[in-house]
Amino acid sequence: MSNIVQIAYLIASVLFVLGIKFLGKTKDARRGNMLSAVGMLIAIVATLTTLEILSFVEMFACMLVGGAIGLYYAKKVEMTQIPEMVALFNGFGGMASLGVALSDHFFKTQIQGVEIDTVNSVSIIASVLIGGVTFTGSVVAWLKLNGKVSGQPITFKGQHLLNLLLLLTFLGVAVMTYLFQIEPIYITILVAIALLVGVLIVIPIGGADMPVVISLLNSYSGMAACATGFILNNNVLIVAGSLVGASGIILTQIMCKAMNRSLMNVLLGGFGQTTSAGAQDGPSIVIKEIGVEESAMLFDSASSVIVVPGYGMAVAQAQHVMRELMEQCEKRNIDFRFAIHPVAGRMPGHMNVLLAEANISYDKLIEMESINDDFTNTDIVLVVGANDVVNPAARTNPQSPIYGMPILNADKARTVIVSKRSMGKGYAGIENELFGYPNCLMLFGDAKQTLTKVVGEMKEMS
Repeated sequence: MSNIVQIAYLIASVLFVLGIKFLGKTKDARRGNMLSAVGMLIAIVATLTTLEILSFVEMFACMLVGGAIGLYYAKKVEMTQIPEMVALFNGFGGMASLGVALSDHFFKTQIQGVEIDTVNSVSIIASVLIGGVTFTGSVVAWLKLNGKVSGQPITFKGQHLLNLLLLLTFLGVAVMTYLFQIEPIYITILVAIALLVGVLIVIPIGGADMPVVISLLNSYSGMAACATGFILNNNVLIVAGSLVGASGIILTQIMCKAMNRSLMNVLLGGFGQTTSAGAQDGPSIVIKEIGVEESAMLFDSASSVIVVPGYGMAVAQAQHVMRELMEQCEKRNIDFRFAIHPVAGRMPGHMNVLLAEANISYDKLIEMESINDDFTNTDIVLVVGANDVVNPAARTNPQSPIYGMPILNADKARTVIVSKRSMGKGYAGIENELFGYPNCLMLFGDAKQTLTKVVGEMKEMS
């Protein structure tokens, strides 16, 4: 039976690797997600067969309840709430690792009365630290994304020093935990410190950096799972945790590059803060407004269109009308594409998922590096719900908090139409210089409603 379980673990591990590989390309992402899900199912079933405390009926009941909860939230959650759900799931992973570490430590020291070896002790301490930080950090990220806590950085004097002192204290208490394993007070202190550190390293993070936060916390949850695998001596958990941790760190580095942040700055916490000078409003900009009919006429006469989607499109649920606009343009032989910024939305890949839901071909979704040089020769750029990722201040204003961040060169197109509800600022909380450019036209109103009218006007023209 043991050999069969190990073979099942091997199969699950291969499926995890293949799943991550397929997730690297948008068109294969669904296949990768399915392969990973099948691998997880195999790993769970194989693990449950090794447990003598549960009958097969109880195992099936547990899987049914867990699966039903997951399916319910997957169906219920809105596309705009995907980032919050991912942040919360990261937290659940951290909480699970923390719970396993505590239960294993309690069982061996308080019930069995045996001494825990060095490797197991280090694994327990690592699970407590990473799991605790991941749990409370993810909860804070969820609260920020959900609007229950301000998206602005929350800072105070000596914050980094306090974090350092807490980590040093954690290391000192960790030694005491290893030396005096029978005393529960030390492991309790470790848990309290880990939970507090998780809150302290996320509250200084500004809302504009949430994509980086989510990918980093995802990596933390993987590392916590890996440490838990060493505690339970479970090979597939070690492999799965390592894959998630490593891929999460790689994704974090990609996000950091896209946000012009250093990885060290992220790991130390407190990134995303802005200086007061950079956050202040500059001179008032003069905008030019455009109506629905004029917009339809511009699209009708264009030869190339690039759409820059953002979080506002998700809020307005305008992805389906975007497909209708694309169909109208393609009937006129207009080249129609979407420019995807790595951190558009509230998490990596948010816009890809949103547009895929509207059955927009993956071939139409072009990454920033591949499309940025094409803006100069583009007739119309339609910005829908995006803000900071097209703000020229990232190139022109050294005082701006987003200066140096790679952006989409939407301002270099012949005409830019910005679909917005109002002149509200982006998640970084700064004015968008693009809105005052001579080639920029503002199409105010709910994106879904206004673009539906634009499509209607185009249908009448045809």
